[in-house]
Parts: sequence; structure tokens; C-alpha cells
Amino acid sequence: MAEAPLKAFVCGHPVAHSRSPLIHGHWLALHGIDGIYERRDVAPHDLAGFLAGLAGAGYAGGNVTVPHKQAAAALVARRDAAAEAIGAVNTLWFEDGALVGGNTDAYGFAAHLDAEAPAWRAARRATVLGAGGAASAIVHALAEAGIAEIRVVNRTAARAAALAARFGEHVGGHGWPALDGLLADSDLLVNTSSLGMTGQPPLAIDLAPLPAAAIVADIVYAPLETALLAAARGRGLVAVDGLGMLLHQAVPGFERWFGVRPTVDAALRDLVVADLEALR
Repeated sequence: MAEAPLKAFVCGHPVAHSRSPLIHGHWLALHGIDGIYERRDVAPHDLAGFLAGLAGAGYAGGNVTVPHKQAAAALVARRDAAAEAIGAVNTLWFEDGALVGGNTDAYGFAAHLDAEAPAWRAARRATVLGAGGAASAIVHALAEAGIAEIRVVNRTAARAAALAARFGEHVGGHGWPALDGLLADSDLLVNTSSLGMTGQPPLAIDLAPLPAAAIVADIVYAPLETALLAAARGRGLVAVDGLGMLLHQAVPGFERWFGVRPTVDAALRDLVVADLEALR
């Protein structure tokens, strides 16, 4: 009897927008793996039952996207160090029959910057816009890289302060009025908010205070070239889009489920860019 194909998934609510099946499907075909990666729309009240039934349904693991990342962190048997620090899970797998939750968002962000702007690791001061779940992952990545001072800026200063307090003395929380002063000595600026995303209000900030050698990153990838990145390029700054983070964060999960470590390359990026363009 032939062995059943390896199975993995992405679950969210809604989940139709996820590009994960496109990414993992590309790698499955490229490596000739008999595997399945599928979307599963799971309502919040069904998440616990869905995760409890993964092994019985033949899944090797899967991805978790909004709005389930924090809830999944509370439902797994254990979490890896990144998931513990960030407080959210985006990748699931089994170890000795137990469901383990990890978070690869910080890894994906750092790996993309390593590929596109490796000088970021020499940064001493970084400014992060936003104080949601994505910001937690970015702050964790920056802290792991040893950046000496990380400033979280949010329109609600209390949310910025609460996030910063989770990561220690080298991370500070600030309200929006402090932004211009913080940009003046920032080596790295990262937008983790939804501002500038298709269908959302624009991110209207003046990049003039940034030093000439600063790097600007935006985790938004729809549109691929946000107004923030266009403004950064207009000033001659290094600008890094959000698509690479999405692609790189998928690597560790694919390796765990399907046994091959895939590569993020131009062919994969072109495939996803074409998909994004088709939906415009």
C-alpha cells in the first residue's frame, strides 16, 4: 500500500487571502515531494478542537495566521523560545506526539534583511512603528541581533510602553509626537503597522530627520512599494519591502513538515509578485 502524502495547512479566519499555499506548493513541486499544503478556515470557537484533531487528520503540522496566533500559543503543549518571547505562534509541528508551537516571523524578518540590507546588523538604534503582534516579532528579532536601543512608537503611547516593558531596559515605548526626535539618530526604521497597506490609511511621516545611512523596512507587502519605501528611495536610503519576510518565515516550517530545507529565490519571489499583481 502506498504511503499517504505528507500534509500541512494554514488556518485562519478568513484564510482565502493567504499566499502560504502558493509558497509551499511551489516548493513541493520543485523538490518532487508527495505532499499537500491546504487552507483551513477555522472560526475562533473551533480552534481548540481543530488543533486537538491534527494528528488524527494526518497533519504533520501547519501555519497559524490571524486571528489565531495568540490563542494557538495557549493551546500547544509547549512553545519554542521565539514564541515565548513574542507571545504568539505561527508554526505548529509534533515532537514525540506532542503539539509544539513556534514563531518564525522574527526569523523571516531577520533573514530578509540579511539578504537585502546586511548592514542592519551594525545598527545601534532602531525605531519600530506600531505596537501589535507584528511589532513584538520585529522587536524580538532586533533584540536577538543585539541592537543596543530599540524604540517602539505608537499612536497609543501606553500600548508602546506595554510592549517595550516585555523586552527589557534597552526597549522603550513612545507616543507619536516623539517620532521626529527619534528618527534623527535611528539607523533602522521599521513599519510594523497596517498603515500604508492596500485599503488602509497612508503612513504619513517625514523621513527628512533620518541619517543618510539609515535603512527603512516596511513589513507591508500589498502594495509591494509602499509610500514609505518610495519616500525612502527618494531620499537615497536603503529600502526593504515586506514580501521577503513572508517568504523567509515559511522556510523553517516546510523543513519540519516535509524534511527538506527550501530556498527563497527569485523564482519564488516572482511567482508571489505575479499573484499579488493579478489581484490588483
